[in-house]
Amino acid sequence: MTNPLQKKAIKFAESERFRIFVWTLYDFANTSYSIVVVTFLFAVYFKQTIASGQPIGDFYWSIGTSVSMLITAIISPILGAIADYSAGKKRFLLFFTSICIISTALLFFLEQGNIFYALLLFIIANIGFEAGLVFYDSFLPEITPPKNYGRVSGYGFAMGYLGSLTTLAIVYPFIKQNMIKETFPVAALIFLVFAIPIFFFLKDTRKIVSKDSSYLKIGLDRVINTITHLKNYKNLALFLLAYFFFIEGVNTVIFFSGNYASTTLNFSMGELILFFIIVQTTAIIGSLIFGIIADAFGQKRSLVLSLIIWVFTILFAYLTSSTESFLVKEFSKLFSVAANDLVRYSFYVVGLIAGSVMGATQSTSRSLMSKLTPSDKKTEFFGFYSFFGKSSAILGPLVFGYVSFLTGEQRIAILTICFFFVVGLIILTRVKEPKALNETVI
Repeated sequence: MTNPLQKKAIKFAESERFRIFVWTLYDFANTSYSIVVVTFLFAVYFKQTIASGQPIGDFYWSIGTSVSMLITAIISPILGAIADYSAGKKRFLLFFTSICIISTALLFFLEQGNIFYALLLFIIANIGFEAGLVFYDSFLPEITPPKNYGRVSGYGFAMGYLGSLTTLAIVYPFIKQNMIKETFPVAALIFLVFAIPIFFFLKDTRKIVSKDSSYLKIGLDRVINTITHLKNYKNLALFLLAYFFFIEGVNTVIFFSGNYASTTLNFSMGELILFFIIVQTTAIIGSLIFGIIADAFGQKRSLVLSLIIWVFTILFAYLTSSTESFLVKEFSKLFSVAANDLVRYSFYVVGLIAGSVMGATQSTSRSLMSKLTPSDKKTEFFGFYSFFGKSSAILGPLVFGYVSFLTGEQRIAILTICFFFVVGLIILTRVKEPKALNETVI
């Protein structure tokens, strides 16, 4: 016999709110990797220590990001199709989460000059992180009804940025003692601890299937079938094309923001920490607000607004990143502030604005994708969603790194980011968003 308290506990464990909380907790977990390895500490450590501060370090870093994204882009639709066929999302999520955590911990052993091994471990870790998101994202339609996609997706990203702030707080004592390498296994441990609940508490309905051929062949056959019938999903294909371009800009900002602040603006480690605290804090607020806006006024309108803000942010960053800029000179006179100081203060403003739409753009894209995707192909199409997102991330960082290497100026390279946002915005305006919850626009 179960007492009333136990019954309430069981009921809550089966409730939608609990499923959402467990799902968002994985976002809290995996951003420990994102903030420490991709955006902040390892990105800077790779350029300044492993690549000895040489300009070509940007190009090496862009190669690492591009290769990892290319591999993820290729395998994601196949893995998604297999998961749809066998309903085995959690098994794939567990596998890719594990290789990300292990590879992140192993970054501790890298020293100056270990460029090949650094790139190899980073590529493996990033494949684990990015491929895992295919299966994580595809749980969204299973844990909440369509009318809540926007805000629940926003909750996930907000929880993720909260995880980033928590991780920064935990690793700060190590940073203060200049123990940068030690932060990598710490990030891996945080990822491990907070990822565990999703594997215990979130159900993944299994199918009993008759398997006449290998899962690889099944996955390939389903992907080929989807591609050949893509003409039946013109609206979804148009959205994926828009997503390819605008997420290019977001990914490049994520991969190079810390590098840019430390190299071009000469931010100290303390200033970098303050910058990322600003970004993560405004990202939490932006994810929550845009999630509510998306459900109230539509995902597409919310996404368009975020992209307009991105274009303004990139142009503002370009115009305020040099003491020779006309805008900096005028503001310097107007506010009686030294040009060098104004450049540094302006980048904090850039971080504040960028943070407000960074999570919002990604979460709104995820919720709109959930709205546009046929229910029987959700993981497979999220595989294509990943494919377009990851394949775009091959080009953006590579172009940024190459332009930075050729010109010797990261400031010029950031203009390439603006181009991708503008193209994505133009294509997005042609996407039709379903008006009714059960409406499908093809």
